[in-house]
Amino acid sequence: MFRVHSLIALCGTLLLVGCSTTTENFAAKVNNETVVNHSQASTATETGVASFYSDKFNGRRTANGEIFHNKKLTAAHRTLPFGTYVKVTALWNGRSVVVKINDRGPFIKGRVIDLSKAAAAKLHLIGKGVGKVDIEVVPAP
Repeated sequence: MFRVHSLIALCGTLLLVGCSTTTENFAAKVNNETVVNHSQASTATETGVASFYSDKFNGRRTANGEIFHNKKLTAAHRTLPFGTYVKVTALWNGRSVVVKINDRGPFIKGRVIDLSKAAAAKLHLIGKGVGKVDIEVVPAP
């Protein structure tokens, strides 16, 4: 009988440990705002193709719950924590813009970031549609 109780206690302990979280999370919700641990977010530069949001997304909710506005300097990235700021540099003209990650995407193969129309305009991306960029995590402005 002692073995059965020990086995049940061990299983319960393992279950509780499996449900715990680590402190390695990049972001957490505090009072409905995303707080980002920038010291743990990647500081590596990523290179790839950028695109920008269609006007039809204006007013819709982003993955982090914010209302999307094409006139704000925001972007979607597949893995960077919400609230992370990145400097996006257009490789064809050297222009750059700092945007806040507030959505997930892009979901088209080969693209690494979806920019708001305002951010795309600063890079002169609107006429091109897509363009190769460098992305670098930067401190919040």
